[in-house]
Amino acid sequence: MSHRIRIVVNGRAVSREVDADRLLVQLLREDLALTGTHVGCDTAQCGACTVHLDGRAVKACNLLAVQADGASITTIEGLAAQDGTLHPMQAAFKDCHGLQCGFCTPGMVMSAVDLVQHHDCSSEAAIREGLEGNLCRCTGYQNIVRAVQAGAAAMKEV
Repeated sequence: MSHRIRIVVNGRAVSREVDADRLLVQLLREDLALTGTHVGCDTAQCGACTVHLDGRAVKACNLLAVQADGASITTIEGLAAQDGTLHPMQAAFKDCHGLQCGFCTPGMVMSAVDLVQHHDCSSEAAIREGLEGNLCRCTGYQNIVRAVQAGAAAMKEV
């Protein structure tokens, strides 16, 4: 059974007919070609699929597309400014070398923005705890934590 959903993705209105069991991550990647949202585990454990739904971080592999009906979604592709200027958190990850292979980076950045906007990020321990749902197999997290600290400072300036 399919359902018509209407969502706003990265500021653009989208209307799609989707099967009831279609995941949000499938809609984003396969139907809308927004492949920055990665699929890592399909179980909401790794955080590679993190997007913002109505301004809050969610794992798109664990959410049905029909559950997003009427919502506003921001993916990593929609985080930067229209002119291509990186979001302060994206720039911080780049400047602080908060990535290695890059697979976890989009989800990590989206979670970091949510962390800064809605949670405590006043200490290294709070940042590590806030990013607990995002796994990185490469970096050891040191530069990710530094990037979140720098991104948080830069977001306050904007």
